[in-house]
Amino acid sequence: MCPPKNYVVEYAINPWMDTTQPVDTDLAVKQWQQLHDVLADLGHTVHVLEPKAGLPDMVFAANGAFSVDGVVYGAQFKYPQRMAEAAAHYEFYLGRPDEWRFVAPTQTNEGEGDFTFVPGAHGGLILAAYGLRTEPGAHAEAQEVLGRPLISLRLVDPRFYHLDTALAAIDDENIIYYPAAFSESSQVVLRQLFPDAIIATEQDALAFGLNLVSDGRNVFLNTECSALAQRLEGLGYHPILVDLGEMKKGGGSVKCTMAELRS
Repeated sequence: MCPPKNYVVEYAINPWMDTTQPVDTDLAVKQWQQLHDVLADLGHTVHVLEPKAGLPDMVFAANGAFSVDGVVYGAQFKYPQRMAEAAAHYEFYLGRPDEWRFVAPTQTNEGEGDFTFVPGAHGGLILAAYGLRTEPGAHAEAQEVLGRPLISLRLVDPRFYHLDTALAAIDDENIIYYPAAFSESSQVVLRQLFPDAIIATEQDALAFGLNLVSDGRNVFLNTECSALAQRLEGLGYHPILVDLGEMKKGGGSVKCTMAELRS
């Protein structure tokens, strides 16, 4: 995770960013700290990346890389405003050579923004999105680097510009997703692979309810998602609501703020 000490909205590279809507950076830091502390209190190890001046979107740490089995596939951002962030993530992994093997990308991709891993599904399956940010060529490259089967999914709704705004692994075997964010063919693939998936509503998706993180029991999502939280509780999960209203102004929520490290 990376604290939003420099977080502002000075440019618009997704439909949620509005440069006329001021960001309360101090409030953003408090909201981020609350999420950090909840994770730590539950026993999760949280590494903190130092924010760098001039990179306001570093708080969205999920986009910096994607890791599976101790191998890290680095990010190569689409927009110039974020390109320098990739180096900060590279430095983090480079400083831990006994834990991680970092592979630099040659294709445009935005890390966990467009990749997720479902370890118990079909022997361990990577789901990856293209169509809005990540290039299809990155999918083939990631599969070669990570040595795991990968399913390509096409995003078609600009509001859901990354996979992590439209789909999440809810536990080791299943997912939750909003079908209309994907092409019809991708919806067919998802139905075949995950017949028991939790189907989210447009309201859930617009509230950034799918930009969640789950440890298989506890599901961290933002406070706008009370209806989804009730559904998840009824299915046996333990929802934990955290206010990340300032992050939404930049087009992100819980998942965007953290890169999950899979050793």
